[in-house]
Amino acid sequence: MNNGKKGKSGFMYILECNNGSYYVGSTIDIDKRLEQHQLGKGSNHTKKYLPVELVYFEEYQNIAQAYEREQQVKKWRRAKKEALINGKENLLPDLAKAYSNL
Repeated sequence: MNNGKKGKSGFMYILECNNGSYYVGSTIDIDKRLEQHQLGKGSNHTKKYLPVELVYFEEYQNIAQAYEREQQVKKWRRAKKEALINGKENLLPDLAKAYSNL
């Protein structure tokens, strides 16, 4: 949240594309960014797989924090992203284990 301080808050978001893939991004204006994606102006990936649906987002005090979270979530396997999307944060530690440790 912005908490009344100067500067803009940031958002990390996850979109589900029409082919079932997930796209992770960050922005300072989530509504405008979603509109850009829907118009095919968001990214090359989402442009190929329209329409997209916003399935998850987190708000941060600034865009730098949101971008840092984006970079973290982008590296996650599909199952871990789905646990986050579905509010099953308790599953994240087990899903973070490397394949070689399973």
